[in-house]
Amino acid sequence: MYIHHPTLLSLPTPSLSHLPSAKAFSFCLQKDYSLLELFKMTEPSKVIHVRNVGHEISENDLLQLFQPFGVITKLVMLRAKNQALLQMQDVPSAANAMQFYTNVQPSIRGRNVYVQFSSHQELTTVDQNAQGRGDEPNRILLVTIHHLLYPITVEVLHQVFSPHGFVEKIVTFQKSAGFQALIQYQSRQSAVAARNSLQGRNIYDGCCQLDIQFSNLDELQVNYNNERSRDFTNPSLPSEQKGRSSQSGYGDAGGMYALQPGARAVGFPQMPNASAIAAAFGGGLPPGISGTNDRCTVLVSNLNPDRIDEDKLFNLFSIYGNIVRIKLLRNKPDHALVQMGDGFQAELAVHFLKGAMLFGKRLEVNFSKYSNITTGADTHEYMNSSLNRFNRNAAKNYRYCCSPTKMIHVSTLNQDITEEEIVSHLEEHGTIVNTKLFEMNGKKQALVMFENEEQATEALVCKHATPLGGLAIRISFSQLQGI
Repeated sequence: MYIHHPTLLSLPTPSLSHLPSAKAFSFCLQKDYSLLELFKMTEPSKVIHVRNVGHEISENDLLQLFQPFGVITKLVMLRAKNQALLQMQDVPSAANAMQFYTNVQPSIRGRNVYVQFSSHQELTTVDQNAQGRGDEPNRILLVTIHHLLYPITVEVLHQVFSPHGFVEKIVTFQKSAGFQALIQYQSRQSAVAARNSLQGRNIYDGCCQLDIQFSNLDELQVNYNNERSRDFTNPSLPSEQKGRSSQSGYGDAGGMYALQPGARAVGFPQMPNASAIAAAFGGGLPPGISGTNDRCTVLVSNLNPDRIDEDKLFNLFSIYGNIVRIKLLRNKPDHALVQMGDGFQAELAVHFLKGAMLFGKRLEVNFSKYSNITTGADTHEYMNSSLNRFNRNAAKNYRYCCSPTKMIHVSTLNQDITEEEIVSHLEEHGTIVNTKLFEMNGKKQALVMFENEEQATEALVCKHATPLGGLAIRISFSQLQGI
């Protein structure tokens, strides 16, 4: 059931204060210095700092990128920061790699990564106390699950972790780092054994990869026994208090894994879907979302008037909330007004769609000065549309809100559908790089990866709710980085 991936030594996050600043880069451009000369302004090190390391990039991918330049002695994956630290055997080896990748853009699995010398001259375990990653053994584990293709429940986690010792408590939540869980063992030895055995392995073949760190919490507080949290030492706990998140005290990965100072817990009475929002985001909110906006209408500009229409806008904006009505501005053909179900949904749309590419245009998405759109002959009504996504499973739909990605998720498929039929239905919108047809809960679904985000967005706005094999298919963006 598991596929093992090698786990290398984990070490501290480097201080980046010595790195070239934006001002230094500007200076070099003015003086026509090369980037290599800029790197020479910093102190060479055998430790290389790699940025933009997506969750789809494995330790082996990084090893293959740098092994041609010499022996690699240590590798640190800083998953929460999308970064890595890699130590070569000596400075000349690191310098050779830096020189080569100054002239050749390094890329892994289609993603550009960026390299520079680290401020660390050598990676040592002495720095562990300063880096806050969670490598000091503790009986509580923080588990992040990457490539989440199948649902992970408390029961699944208990089945995976209980062979290594008595699991007292489990809390799950969805945060910016992805789906996460806190696992509390009865003893520290059990937690250490579990981490050593399970780190880097997949729960299911080819997906749901475990990234395990030690938490620095002393005790988990579990208030309810339900699908998101469980106290195995106290089975008499209630399932949940209606309208409240089951575990609102656990936040994003980092520090104490609690809501950071200034962050707001979800409890906005003006929001009709407050409980769903709380359930989706574990009591917090996505980064950059205030949750205080009360303006429901969004102004979209820089549209392509030759290719856009109300239904295509509906398909795009309905990912972030229910749509009340849409109006294309006839005196400004590249402008439109979109009225969302409430202010929170409008804020999600503005946040995630600002700057998105569609039909060769970069969208401008802002809050409108109008509180609503007046009904008229030139408005399209969607309030009662069965295609509004948030009438059912609101928490699930909130959880999957994100900016447009290269990958789309296709559901409501005929059981006899083939990958070839899906590709034929979508390929007019761009180059399809990869597809995966799978079954979940007895229903056929598919992942389709395009060459870029714009192509995937076009496929979504043009083909969502279109018939395929006798069924109206449902399309949304997937946050998976690869298939």
